[in-house]
Formats: sequence, structure tokens, C-alpha cells
Amino acid sequence: MIGNLNHVAIVVPDLNSASRLYREAFGADVSAPVDLEEHGVTTVFVNLPNTRIELLHPLGENSPIRRFLENNPDGGMHHVCYEVTDIENAIQHLAGQGLRVLGEGKPRIGAHGKPVVFLHPKDGIGTLIELEQV
Repeated sequence: MIGNLNHVAIVVPDLNSASRLYREAFGADVSAPVDLEEHGVTTVFVNLPNTRIELLHPLGENSPIRRFLENNPDGGMHHVCYEVTDIENAIQHLAGQGLRVLGEGKPRIGAHGKPVVFLHPKDGIGTLIELEQV
């Protein structure tokens, strides 16, 4: 059911510094920052030959990752994102397996303009999992 690894997301305390690290030290192709108000984050994508790294920084006081950063002031891995071809079927299949879809269980539009959902980390061996329809 799951396809390629789409990206690994890392919460960072300083988006400019993290972007500079990937661009200058690692020589990677780094996107410009994009504010996603609906998700309460600012994102930067580091484009690699086989996947991407998503750098996340809180946007606004109600950002869902603000608490993560408070608990992990140096930042850290936040989630992994896998591609699926049909997100509605994926939701039904996983719910049938007892996995919990976060939020209202309905897809929202993610950073790439495509439908996404997140699965509860307790159902993902301690890892927050994002599914993105491609």
C-alpha cells in the first residue's frame, strides 16, 4: 500500500541556520521558506536525489510543533512521510487495522498541495507517520 519515502521532517529552532547548513555545508538544493498557516508551520524542503528533508519551524502561537520544540529545544526528527496512490482507501484500510488517523480522520492539503493525513505515533512504533497522496 505505501510507496516511496516522500520526506523526513525535522523540527528546527532556527530555520535560517538549518537551511544554511544544508545549502552550504552539504551542498543541497534548498527551497525558500513557505508559511502554511492552516498547519501552523513554516517549511523548507531540502531536495535530495532520492527523497526530501522537510525542515519545520513553528508559525504562530498555536503551532502544533511549538510544544515539540519546547520539549526538544535543539530540534529533532518529527515524522516520516510515505506516498500512497489513494489516500481514502489507505485511511479505510489502516482504520480497519486499528490504526488511528489524527485530526478528524479526513485528509487536509499539505505542503505539496496534495491530500495528507497523520497516523498516531503510538500506532507507528513511536513514529508519527504522514501519508501523502501522489
